[in-house]
Amino acid sequence: MAGSQIGIVVIGRNEGERLKVCLQSMRVPTIDAGQTAARTRPVVYVDSGSSDGSVALARSMGAQIVELEMNRPFTAARARNEGCARLRQIAPDTQYVQFVDGDCAMAEGWLELAEVFLNEHPQCAAVAGRLRERHPERSTYNRLCDIEWNTQPGEIGACGGIAMYRIGALKQVNGFKSDMIAGEEPELCFRLREAGWHIYRHEAEMALHDAAMTRLAQWWKRATRAGYAYALGASLHSDSPERYRVKETLSIWLWGLVVPVLGVVLAVPTQGISLILLCGYPMLACRVYRYMRGRDFPAREAGLYACFCVLAKFPQLQGQLRFWLGWLRSKPSGLIEYKAVQTAGGKL
Repeated sequence: MAGSQIGIVVIGRNEGERLKVCLQSMRVPTIDAGQTAARTRPVVYVDSGSSDGSVALARSMGAQIVELEMNRPFTAARARNEGCARLRQIAPDTQYVQFVDGDCAMAEGWLELAEVFLNEHPQCAAVAGRLRERHPERSTYNRLCDIEWNTQPGEIGACGGIAMYRIGALKQVNGFKSDMIAGEEPELCFRLREAGWHIYRHEAEMALHDAAMTRLAQWWKRATRAGYAYALGASLHSDSPERYRVKETLSIWLWGLVVPVLGVVLAVPTQGISLILLCGYPMLACRVYRYMRGRDFPAREAGLYACFCVLAKFPQLQGQLRFWLGWLRSKPSGLIEYKAVQTAGGKL
Protein backbone atom coordinates (compact mmCIF):
# COMPACT_ATOMS: atom_id res chain seq x y z
CA MET A 1 0.00 0.00 0.00
CA ALA A 2 1.26 3.42 -0.90
CA GLY A 3 2.09 6.05 1.55
CA SER A 4 -0.82 7.15 3.72
CA GLN A 5 -0.75 7.10 7.52
CA ILE A 6 -4.54 6.62 7.58
CA GLY A 7 -6.66 3.49 7.53
CA ILE A 8 -10.45 3.42 7.57
CA VAL A 9 -12.75 1.11 9.53
CA VAL A 10 -16.43 1.15 8.58
CA ILE A 11 -18.89 -0.69 10.80
CA GLY A 12 -22.43 -1.57 9.83
CA ARG A 13 -25.51 -3.72 10.20
CA ASN A 14 -28.24 -3.66 7.57
CA GLU A 15 -27.42 -0.15 6.35
CA GLY A 16 -28.35 -0.90 2.73
CA GLU A 17 -28.01 2.10 0.43
CA ARG A 18 -26.47 4.14 3.24
CA LEU A 19 -23.44 1.82 3.23
CA LYS A 20 -22.99 2.29 -0.51
CA VAL A 21 -23.00 6.07 -0.06
CA CYS A 22 -20.54 5.73 2.83
CA LEU A 23 -18.02 3.72 0.82
CA GLN A 24 -18.42 5.95 -2.22
CA SER A 25 -17.59 8.99 -0.08
CA MET A 26 -14.18 7.46 0.62
CA ARG A 27 -13.67 6.58 -3.04
CA VAL A 28 -13.24 2.87 -2.48
CA PRO A 29 -12.74 1.58 -6.05
CA THR A 30 -14.65 -1.29 -7.59
CA ILE A 31 -12.52 -4.38 -8.22
CA ASP A 32 -12.85 -5.62 -11.80
CA ALA A 33 -12.44 -9.30 -12.58
CA GLY A 34 -8.79 -10.31 -12.72
CA GLN A 35 -7.52 -6.96 -11.48
CA THR A 36 -6.21 -5.71 -8.16
CA ALA A 37 -7.53 -2.37 -6.99
CA ALA A 38 -4.84 0.14 -6.05
CA ARG A 39 -5.62 2.56 -3.28
CA THR A 40 -3.59 4.59 -0.85
CA ARG A 41 -5.84 4.08 2.17
CA PRO A 42 -6.84 0.61 3.34
CA VAL A 43 -10.55 0.25 4.09
CA VAL A 44 -12.00 -2.44 6.35
CA TYR A 45 -15.73 -3.09 6.56
CA VAL A 46 -16.94 -4.88 9.70
CA ASP A 47 -20.38 -6.44 9.47
CA SER A 48 -22.56 -7.41 12.43
CA GLY A 49 -24.85 -10.05 10.99
CA SER A 50 -26.47 -8.08 8.17
CA SER A 51 -29.18 -9.75 6.12
CA ASP A 52 -29.43 -7.10 3.38
CA GLY A 53 -26.43 -7.89 1.21
CA SER A 54 -24.10 -5.40 2.91
CA VAL A 55 -21.13 -7.78 2.89
CA ALA A 56 -21.37 -8.47 -0.84
CA LEU A 57 -21.81 -4.76 -1.53
CA ALA A 58 -18.74 -3.75 0.49
CA ARG A 59 -16.63 -6.50 -1.05
CA SER A 60 -17.65 -5.43 -4.56
CA MET A 61 -16.52 -1.90 -3.73
CA GLY A 62 -13.02 -3.00 -2.72
CA ALA A 63 -13.21 -3.09 1.07
CA GLN A 64 -11.56 -5.75 3.22
CA ILE A 65 -14.29 -7.68 5.05
CA VAL A 66 -14.60 -8.76 8.68
CA GLU A 67 -17.76 -10.69 9.52
CA LEU A 68 -18.26 -10.85 13.26
CA GLU A 69 -18.81 -14.37 14.57
CA MET A 70 -22.21 -15.10 16.06
CA ASN A 71 -20.91 -16.73 19.24
CA ARG A 72 -20.55 -13.37 21.03
CA PRO A 73 -22.99 -10.45 21.24
CA PHE A 74 -22.69 -7.80 18.55
CA THR A 75 -21.60 -4.34 19.71
CA ALA A 76 -20.19 -1.32 17.88
CA ALA A 77 -17.24 -1.44 20.29
CA ARG A 78 -16.41 -5.02 19.33
CA ALA A 79 -16.79 -4.20 15.63
CA ARG A 80 -14.38 -1.26 15.87
CA ASN A 81 -11.83 -3.30 17.80
CA GLU A 82 -11.89 -6.18 15.33
CA GLY A 83 -11.81 -3.80 12.39
CA CYS A 84 -8.79 -2.02 13.81
CA ALA A 85 -7.07 -5.36 14.43
CA ARG A 86 -7.59 -6.34 10.77
CA LEU A 87 -6.35 -2.93 9.66
CA ARG A 88 -3.13 -3.42 11.62
CA GLN A 89 -2.69 -6.82 9.94
CA ILE A 90 -3.04 -5.56 6.39
CA ALA A 91 -1.34 -2.19 6.92
CA PRO A 92 0.96 -2.46 9.96
CA ASP A 93 2.54 0.96 9.39
CA THR A 94 -0.79 2.80 9.62
CA GLN A 95 -0.71 5.39 12.43
CA TYR A 96 -4.29 6.67 12.44
CA VAL A 97 -7.67 5.03 12.02
CA GLN A 98 -10.80 6.85 10.92
CA PHE A 99 -13.81 5.05 12.35
CA VAL A 100 -16.98 5.53 10.35
CA ASP A 101 -20.50 4.19 10.84
CA GLY A 102 -22.10 2.75 7.73
CA ASP A 103 -24.85 5.38 7.79
CA CYS A 104 -22.35 8.22 7.29
CA ALA A 105 -20.65 9.85 4.31
CA MET A 106 -17.28 11.51 4.85
CA ALA A 107 -16.84 15.17 3.95
CA GLU A 108 -14.32 15.90 1.23
CA GLY A 109 -10.95 16.91 2.66
CA TRP A 110 -11.63 15.72 6.22
CA LEU A 111 -9.25 12.77 6.19
CA GLU A 112 -6.33 14.91 5.02
CA LEU A 113 -7.12 17.67 7.52
CA ALA A 114 -7.43 15.26 10.46
CA GLU A 115 -4.17 13.53 9.53
CA VAL A 116 -2.31 16.86 9.51
CA PHE A 117 -3.91 17.83 12.82
CA LEU A 118 -2.79 14.65 14.57
CA ASN A 119 0.69 15.01 13.09
CA GLU A 120 0.92 18.51 14.54
CA HIS A 121 -0.58 17.57 17.96
CA PRO A 122 1.27 14.48 19.23
CA GLN A 123 -0.58 14.52 22.59
CA CYS A 124 -3.98 14.34 20.89
CA ALA A 125 -5.46 10.82 20.81
CA ALA A 126 -8.50 11.64 18.68
CA VAL A 127 -9.96 14.43 16.60
CA ALA A 128 -13.53 14.78 15.38
CA GLY A 129 -15.13 17.43 13.20
CA ARG A 130 -18.62 18.73 12.56
CA LEU A 131 -21.09 15.90 12.10
CA ARG A 132 -24.30 16.89 10.34
CA GLU A 133 -27.61 15.15 9.85
CA ARG A 134 -28.26 14.46 6.17
CA HIS A 135 -32.01 15.19 6.29
CA PRO A 136 -32.86 17.40 9.28
CA GLU A 137 -35.94 18.64 7.45
CA ARG A 138 -37.58 15.21 7.35
CA SER A 139 -38.49 15.00 11.01
CA THR A 140 -38.23 16.70 14.38
CA TYR A 141 -36.06 13.82 15.58
CA ASN A 142 -33.55 14.18 12.75
CA ARG A 143 -33.33 17.89 13.51
CA LEU A 144 -32.66 17.13 17.17
CA CYS A 145 -29.69 14.98 16.11
CA ASP A 146 -28.31 17.83 14.02
CA ILE A 147 -28.62 20.22 16.97
CA GLU A 148 -27.03 17.72 19.35
CA TRP A 149 -23.99 17.31 17.10
CA ASN A 150 -23.43 21.05 16.70
CA THR A 151 -20.87 21.28 19.48
CA GLN A 152 -18.21 23.92 20.06
CA PRO A 153 -14.68 23.33 18.71
CA GLY A 154 -11.71 22.97 21.03
CA GLU A 155 -10.52 20.45 23.59
CA ILE A 156 -13.39 18.23 24.74
CA GLY A 157 -13.99 15.42 27.20
CA ALA A 158 -15.22 12.93 24.62
CA CYS A 159 -16.01 12.46 20.96
CA GLY A 160 -18.17 9.89 19.24
CA GLY A 161 -17.21 6.80 17.32
CA ILE A 162 -17.02 8.78 14.08
CA ALA A 163 -13.58 10.30 14.56
CA MET A 164 -9.92 9.79 13.70
CA TYR A 165 -7.98 8.05 16.46
CA ARG A 166 -4.27 7.56 16.98
CA ILE A 167 -3.65 3.80 16.85
CA GLY A 168 -0.82 3.99 19.40
CA ALA A 169 -3.16 5.62 21.92
CA LEU A 170 -5.82 2.95 21.32
CA LYS A 171 -3.23 0.22 21.88
CA GLN A 172 -2.11 1.86 25.14
CA VAL A 173 -5.61 1.65 26.68
CA ASN A 174 -6.61 -1.62 24.95
CA GLY A 175 -9.17 0.01 22.68
CA PHE A 176 -12.91 -0.01 23.24
CA LYS A 177 -14.56 -2.23 25.84
CA SER A 178 -16.00 -4.82 23.47
CA ASP A 179 -18.95 -5.80 25.66
CA MET A 180 -20.38 -2.28 25.99
CA ILE A 181 -23.64 -2.00 24.04
CA ALA A 182 -23.82 1.79 24.46
CA GLY A 183 -21.63 4.68 25.60
CA GLU A 184 -18.42 2.99 24.48
CA GLU A 185 -16.95 6.09 22.82
CA PRO A 186 -17.03 8.49 25.81
CA GLU A 187 -15.87 5.64 28.06
CA LEU A 188 -12.86 5.11 25.79
CA CYS A 189 -12.16 8.85 25.79
CA PHE A 190 -12.34 8.85 29.59
CA ARG A 191 -9.61 6.20 29.76
CA LEU A 192 -7.54 8.03 27.17
CA ARG A 193 -7.73 11.24 29.22
CA GLU A 194 -6.84 9.30 32.37
CA ALA A 195 -3.73 8.10 30.50
CA GLY A 196 -2.74 11.70 29.69
CA TRP A 197 -4.10 12.03 26.16
CA HIS A 198 -6.23 14.89 24.78
CA ILE A 199 -9.43 14.81 22.68
CA TYR A 200 -10.21 17.60 20.23
CA ARG A 201 -13.22 18.86 18.29
CA HIS A 202 -12.31 20.59 15.01
CA GLU A 203 -14.57 23.15 13.40
CA ALA A 204 -14.21 21.56 9.94
CA GLU A 205 -16.95 19.48 8.31
CA MET A 206 -16.38 15.78 8.99
CA ALA A 207 -19.36 13.72 7.82
CA LEU A 208 -23.05 13.53 6.97
CA HIS A 209 -25.05 11.14 9.12
CA ASP A 210 -28.35 9.57 8.13
CA ALA A 211 -30.24 9.00 11.36
CA ALA A 212 -33.42 8.04 9.46
CA MET A 213 -35.37 8.75 12.65
CA THR A 214 -38.92 9.70 11.74
CA ARG A 215 -41.03 8.32 14.58
CA LEU A 216 -41.34 9.15 18.27
CA ALA A 217 -40.78 5.48 19.12
CA GLN A 218 -37.35 5.62 17.46
CA TRP A 219 -36.37 8.75 19.37
CA TRP A 220 -37.63 7.14 22.60
CA LYS A 221 -35.50 4.04 22.04
CA ARG A 222 -32.44 6.16 21.26
CA ALA A 223 -32.95 8.10 24.51
CA THR A 224 -33.41 4.79 26.37
CA ARG A 225 -30.04 3.69 25.03
CA ALA A 226 -28.49 6.94 26.31
CA GLY A 227 -29.87 6.29 29.79
CA TYR A 228 -28.46 2.77 29.70
CA ALA A 229 -25.07 4.17 28.64
CA TYR A 230 -24.99 6.61 31.56
CA ALA A 231 -25.76 3.82 34.03
CA LEU A 232 -23.14 1.54 32.52
CA GLY A 233 -20.50 4.28 32.53
CA ALA A 234 -21.22 5.19 36.13
CA SER A 235 -21.01 1.54 37.17
CA LEU A 236 -17.49 1.35 35.73
CA HIS A 237 -15.95 4.65 36.83
CA SER A 238 -18.12 6.35 39.47
CA ASP A 239 -15.22 6.23 41.94
CA SER A 240 -12.91 8.20 39.63
CA PRO A 241 -11.92 11.76 40.60
CA GLU A 242 -14.32 13.22 38.02
CA ARG A 243 -17.14 10.89 39.16
CA TYR A 244 -17.72 9.71 35.61
CA ARG A 245 -21.41 9.81 34.58
CA VAL A 246 -22.60 10.21 38.16
CA LYS A 247 -24.04 13.69 37.60
CA GLU A 248 -25.99 12.60 34.52
CA THR A 249 -27.28 9.50 36.31
CA LEU A 250 -28.47 11.43 39.36
CA SER A 251 -30.22 13.95 37.11
CA ILE A 252 -32.10 11.17 35.33
CA TRP A 253 -33.32 9.64 38.59
CA LEU A 254 -34.27 13.03 40.01
CA TRP A 255 -36.33 14.25 37.04
CA GLY A 256 -37.46 10.88 35.74
CA LEU A 257 -38.64 9.40 39.05
CA VAL A 258 -38.21 11.38 42.26
CA VAL A 259 -39.87 14.66 41.26
CA PRO A 260 -42.98 13.20 39.58
CA VAL A 261 -43.52 10.51 42.23
CA LEU A 262 -43.19 12.91 45.15
CA GLY A 263 -45.33 15.51 43.41
CA VAL A 264 -48.21 13.11 42.80
CA VAL A 265 -47.99 10.85 45.88
CA LEU A 266 -47.86 13.77 48.28
CA ALA A 267 -50.61 15.74 46.52
CA VAL A 268 -53.38 14.60 48.87
CA PRO A 269 -51.57 14.95 52.22
CA THR A 270 -50.20 18.36 51.19
CA GLN A 271 -53.52 19.51 49.68
CA GLY A 272 -51.86 19.86 46.28
CA ILE A 273 -48.88 21.90 47.42
CA SER A 274 -46.48 19.14 46.37
CA LEU A 275 -47.56 19.61 42.75
CA ILE A 276 -45.41 22.73 42.77
CA LEU A 277 -42.50 20.32 42.31
CA LEU A 278 -43.71 19.75 38.75
CA CYS A 279 -42.93 23.38 38.00
CA GLY A 280 -39.33 22.27 38.00
CA TYR A 281 -39.76 20.87 34.49
CA PRO A 282 -40.43 24.19 32.73
CA MET A 283 -37.69 25.74 34.86
CA LEU A 284 -35.26 23.07 33.68
CA ALA A 285 -36.35 23.63 30.08
CA CYS A 286 -35.79 27.39 30.47
CA ARG A 287 -32.30 26.77 31.78
CA VAL A 288 -31.42 24.61 28.77
CA TYR A 289 -33.05 27.16 26.45
CA ARG A 290 -30.94 30.01 27.85
CA TYR A 291 -27.80 27.91 27.48
CA MET A 292 -28.56 27.13 23.84
CA ARG A 293 -29.43 30.74 23.05
CA GLY A 294 -26.12 31.74 24.65
CA ARG A 295 -24.47 29.53 22.03
CA ASP A 296 -26.30 31.46 19.28
CA PHE A 297 -28.82 28.81 18.38
CA PRO A 298 -32.04 30.24 16.87
CA ALA A 299 -34.92 30.53 19.34
CA ARG A 300 -36.92 27.78 17.61
CA GLU A 301 -34.07 25.26 17.72
CA ALA A 302 -33.15 26.20 21.30
CA GLY A 303 -36.77 25.71 22.40
CA LEU A 304 -37.12 22.39 20.59
CA TYR A 305 -33.90 21.06 22.08
CA ALA A 306 -34.81 22.26 25.59
CA CYS A 307 -38.23 20.58 25.53
CA PHE A 308 -36.87 17.26 24.36
CA CYS A 309 -34.01 17.38 26.86
CA VAL A 310 -36.63 17.44 29.61
CA LEU A 311 -38.81 14.79 27.98
CA ALA A 312 -35.76 12.55 27.52
CA LYS A 313 -35.46 12.05 31.29
CA PHE A 314 -38.26 9.48 31.13
CA PRO A 315 -36.89 7.13 28.45
CA GLN A 316 -33.44 7.63 29.98
CA LEU A 317 -34.86 6.40 33.29
CA GLN A 318 -36.16 3.38 31.41
CA GLY A 319 -32.62 2.76 30.18
CA GLN A 320 -31.23 3.09 33.71
CA LEU A 321 -33.76 0.57 35.00
CA ARG A 322 -32.93 -1.76 32.13
CA PHE A 323 -29.25 -1.67 33.06
CA TRP A 324 -29.70 -2.21 36.79
CA LEU A 325 -32.30 -4.96 36.39
CA GLY A 326 -29.91 -6.73 34.04
CA TRP A 327 -27.09 -6.25 36.54
CA LEU A 328 -29.18 -7.75 39.35
CA ARG A 329 -30.09 -10.74 37.19
CA SER A 330 -26.52 -11.05 35.83
CA LYS A 331 -28.01 -10.78 32.34
CA PRO A 332 -26.83 -7.69 30.42
CA SER A 333 -29.12 -6.16 27.82
CA GLY A 334 -28.84 -6.89 24.13
CA LEU A 335 -28.43 -4.15 21.55
CA ILE A 336 -30.86 -1.24 21.74
CA GLU A 337 -31.47 -0.39 18.08
CA TYR A 338 -33.76 2.31 16.76
CA LYS A 339 -33.28 1.95 13.02
CA ALA A 340 -35.26 -0.16 10.59
CA VAL A 341 -33.52 -2.42 8.07
CA GLN A 342 -32.89 -0.67 4.74
CA THR A 343 -32.28 -2.82 1.70
CA ALA A 344 -29.62 -1.94 -0.83
CA GLY A 345 -31.13 0.26 -3.50
CA GLY A 346 -33.60 1.77 -1.05
CA LYS A 347 -34.20 5.48 -0.86
CA LEU A 348 -32.05 7.78 1.20
